[in-house]
Amino acid sequence: MQITLITGSRKGIGKHLAKHYIQKGNIVIGCSRSDVDWQLDNYHHFLADVRDEKSVKKMFAKIRKDFGKLDNLINNAGIASMNHSLLTPVSIVSKVFDTNFLGTFIFCREAAKLMQKNKYGRIVNFTTVAVPMKLKGEAIYASSKSAVITLTEVLAKEFADYGITVNAVGPTPVDTDLIRAVPKDKIENLLEKQTIKRFGKFEDVANITDFYLRVESDFVTGQTMYLGGL
Repeated sequence: MQITLITGSRKGIGKHLAKHYIQKGNIVIGCSRSDVDWQLDNYHHFLADVRDEKSVKKMFAKIRKDFGKLDNLINNAGIASMNHSLLTPVSIVSKVFDTNFLGTFIFCREAAKLMQKNKYGRIVNFTTVAVPMKLKGEAIYASSKSAVITLTEVLAKEFADYGITVNAVGPTPVDTDLIRAVPKDKIENLLEKQTIKRFGKFEDVANITDFYLRVESDFVTGQTMYLGGL
């Protein structure tokens, strides 16, 4: 039975992926800054801020003790800030980068330490279509997710000798809390730039993570796949 860790699993894409991989027979470990209001068999939840190295290390120590291994990591946790650069305070820059980039790095590092013992692992990081689209008003968010792409490509090289692949997925807008505060006209303009002009679905994202997590995908690493035909 595979052990799969998903960050930001309380709601949205993370919650869907947690349910999805439990249905596929995995033991799923999730984490978020606040507790979940749902329960599933074979699901284990930790209260942890991905930016907090101490709490993350404590969580991985518990995973090592209870399960002895980790097969898959999906770095889903992330936040967005959609403001003009002239109106963006440094505090927001730090918060976005600490969550989206630093949190992803900490989890990749700690997961690889556990995965390398079995010479096997699959890591999937989340970026965004805002990177190739170079969207106005998303300089900080897109930059943090661009950093995730570079991190993915470098870690793929560093972890390859341990049998660990590292890839990324860049979803289009999915109907979650992350985009509900975005003005309707901005979302419509974004969708119009896609080759396939619709919102992404949870199933679209899971289709990509399924591919990356396959045992047979051991020759696929350092790749970023954007949804929507970008």
